[in-house]
Amino acid sequence: MKNSTSLTRIALQKFKKNFWGVFSLGFLTFCVLVAVFAYALAPDNSQNANQMHLSIHSKNPGFSVKMLTIPMAVETQNPLSAFFFGKKNADTEIPVSKFSLTESSIEITEYTVDGADGLQKEYPLSLFPEATSVSEIPNKYISEKTFLLGTDKYGRDLLSRMLIGIRISLAIGFVAVFISLIIGISMGAIAGYFGGKVDAAIMWLINVTWSIPTLLLVIAITLALGKGFWQVFIAVGLTMWVEVARVVRGQVMGVKQMQYVTAARALGFNDFRIIVKHILPNSMAPVIIISAANFAGAILIESGLSFLGIGAQPPMPSWGGIIKDHYAYIILGKPYLALIPGLAIMSLVTAFMLIGNALRDAMDVRN
Repeated sequence: MKNSTSLTRIALQKFKKNFWGVFSLGFLTFCVLVAVFAYALAPDNSQNANQMHLSIHSKNPGFSVKMLTIPMAVETQNPLSAFFFGKKNADTEIPVSKFSLTESSIEITEYTVDGADGLQKEYPLSLFPEATSVSEIPNKYISEKTFLLGTDKYGRDLLSRMLIGIRISLAIGFVAVFISLIIGISMGAIAGYFGGKVDAAIMWLINVTWSIPTLLLVIAITLALGKGFWQVFIAVGLTMWVEVARVVRGQVMGVKQMQYVTAARALGFNDFRIIVKHILPNSMAPVIIISAANFAGAILIESGLSFLGIGAQPPMPSWGGIIKDHYAYIILGKPYLALIPGLAIMSLVTAFMLIGNALRDAMDVRN
């Protein structure tokens, strides 16, 4: 036990000395916190950040406009639910260029792209329940909204969509890797430990699955299960177990020859206990490293599926979906609409790959 603890401490010390590994771990911790508190941080805290303003679509980062909010009654929502899953918002937001007050109403001129006067509309005081007089409407229902990353082609706040979209990428990574680990470790351990016909059958299944292109297999599973959020989790997880199984099988085949495994058999321990208690704990180092790479792969696959339109479905924000909506803008003078989510995907994938490299170096006994 002391040896195990000291080896763990040595690996941890090696990891701490790797600048890029520590930096990536800090970056991913920050991303996880952003994902958890996404709706609290997002300027648009409506569910899926789906508040559309078509008159201000595709605006540059830093764009500001006056916004008139007309409240609508909605069912009461649990504050905890609103904090983590967004506010059920039925309010109507109208970008305005100017407004004036009458005795019983407010008259607004809607914002237009070309700067010309837009439609003029009048809203009576009765639509604003918190205002006791017309003079209170501007203070309580008109605000200056700034879109730090601009707006997408539907006039939605791009920053809010990006913040909430990080949940999709991290969630698909966690769930897909979890599914792949359960299947891969189980199949690999059984094949490596029992050998013979069991090993031959499992290896046949692994080789057949391995021979099918990953993206093609994911698309087939997704189409069979239907489009949607949870279907992508299952589809990606069911295609990533093969590599885990091959690594675990190789590790188990080596570890089962060790003397302590022979001693466990001599003591009469059953196969399940020997595998779980003695073999797998000493075979996990490569699995941990490969999991980091699979995390990055799962994020890329999900982004690809969303780009093809069979991943997370609108209005749920996904970085791949945002790229899909705006890739044509690269040649239309607004490339940032596609580049921002692209850079976000690249940063997240790079961080996981750097952590995988750092773990590989830290767990290398030859160093």
